Amino acid sequence: MHEMTQTPPMQHPHAAPHAHGQGDGAPAAATATKTKLSIVIPVYNEFATILTLIDMVVKAPLPEGVTREIICVNDCSTDGTEKKLDHLPHLHPDVEFKIFHKPKNEGKGAALRDGFKHATGDLVIVQDADLEYDPADYLKLLGPIVDDKADVVYGSRFIGEPHRVLYYWHTVGNRFLTTLSNMFTNLNLTDMEVCYKVFRKSVLDRIEIKCNRFGFEPEVTAKIAHIRPRLRIYEVGVAYHGRSYEEGKKITWKDGIKAILAIVRYGLFK
Repeated sequence: MHEMTQTPPMQHPHAAPHAHGQGDGAPAAATATKTKLSIVIPVYNEFATILTLIDMVVKAPLPEGVTREIICVNDCSTDGTEKKLDHLPHLHPDVEFKIFHKPKNEGKGAALRDGFKHATGDLVIVQDADLEYDPADYLKLLGPIVDDKADVVYGSRFIGEPHRVLYYWHTVGNRFLTTLSNMFTNLNLTDMEVCYKVFRKSVLDRIEIKCNRFGFEPEVTAKIAHIRPRLRIYEVGVAYHGRSYEEGKKITWKDGIKAILAIVRYGLFK
């Protein structure tokens, strides 16, 4: 792993002296024992969306007693995104931030791997830096774990929630990759490639992520399926506001090929 540089203001994360609301979604009268959610955001050239996205993440309601830390891993952006990330603690002084700048672009999987290592929460959620996914869905995503029914929760763009109508072949590709993944893992997911995945931190601690780029999705899916005794995996519908390539979408057919290779590799070998 290449060494990351952390912004000087963030060497000691900004946090309130004690947890009390502060955009946490938890009432002031909550019990002293709290659950912390680590929100890990890989960021690459999202100058136009990052401040809006962070504002949504800060304001997103959480279950009672759950606080948040926001971990942003800048994957060597070249469009000025890093300056906006460095300014976040000043815009949201009551929120706990950890911001890291990678010296070399390595991809989403590598950024998430680095972010997971710095997560101190009991729960960890993956959040993309664009505006395709709505943090308002955190309540639904966290519910099965908070209720002690699940160890891992996947969102799904294909089970009834609103979504923007865009590329037909992307949908075909996503369904194909999910079906192929399910054949290797014996899971019955409807959307393996979805961004929104929530894990107990204790689950992530048992997994070594090797894929640097978009192979993260099939890799982590295969590895949680391999864990014994079996994990309790839930799926909930999430809204999806996909963007076009003109609006900055980055994934291509080449990533689909790499996903197929990752499905086979990690499906066959632990």
